[in-house]
Amino acid sequence: MDEHILEAMGKSKIVVKKGQVVEVGEPLIQYCPLFHKYRGIEELDKKTIKENIEFRINDFGMCTPHRDVKMKDFLSFGISETLSTLLVHHIIDCAVMVCEGAGTIIITDPEVCQGVGGRISGIISTSPIKEIINSLGYDNVLDPENATINQIKGVEKAIKKGYNSIAVTVASSEDAVNLRKLNLENDGVNIYIFAVHVTGLDDQEAQKMFDHADVITACASKTIREIAEEKAIFQAGLSIPIYAGTEKGKEFLLKRIDAIGGLKQKKDFKIPDPLI
Repeated sequence: MDEHILEAMGKSKIVVKKGQVVEVGEPLIQYCPLFHKYRGIEELDKKTIKENIEFRINDFGMCTPHRDVKMKDFLSFGISETLSTLLVHHIIDCAVMVCEGAGTIIITDPEVCQGVGGRISGIISTSPIKEIINSLGYDNVLDPENATINQIKGVEKAIKKGYNSIAVTVASSEDAVNLRKLNLENDGVNIYIFAVHVTGLDDQEAQKMFDHADVITACASKTIREIAEEKAIFQAGLSIPIYAGTEKGKEFLLKRIDAIGGLKQKKDFKIPDPLI
């Protein structure tokens, strides 16, 4: 089976099979400042979403055997960019992330971190593509046979491989809770939690993210932004802010800001619409 289910571009459900977009759901968000800025998309709808996904398939082989898993750093600020910088400076040993065609993976190469995380988000389920798995390194993939997505088991695999400073991306607040427990059970290991794809989290889930994650992106989340006003110890960016939930998270964000020579603060910035 070759099927990849994504939740992206306004939290729309997208299904790609054999390199073809076969389903696009209605987006919950109609405007995203990032897609407006970088791709000129003024409104997210089924047509613009399908066109963008097809562009990614043709441009870097998303969801196909031709996937380019590497990407050079550029002057941008986000979760994958921050993780890439932490890898460059050996602040973390590895990042546990998710890639279509492979599932949960362990990354040590900054360019792979960018190529995987900077190009795609919100992977709900995927199936194995051997060429992508080989590009990432068979031993770096949690479950090469099934392309399973399981961030807890991914971190456990990283620990078994001998990594001590591990960053991990999570979209589930329960994963964040369980990763903190896992950290306490492993002396000498530091697990740093990066919350991604948080649009639509309810109040309780958003609270858990701030209670347990080091870095939290705002996406188009209403609850994350509201809770951040009280709980965030540092904020970077305005349109789609990234928050630090811990002092270590603040240190990580400042490292990325320093690496790109600072952030420009816009006066007339736009935010996703609507926030949910």
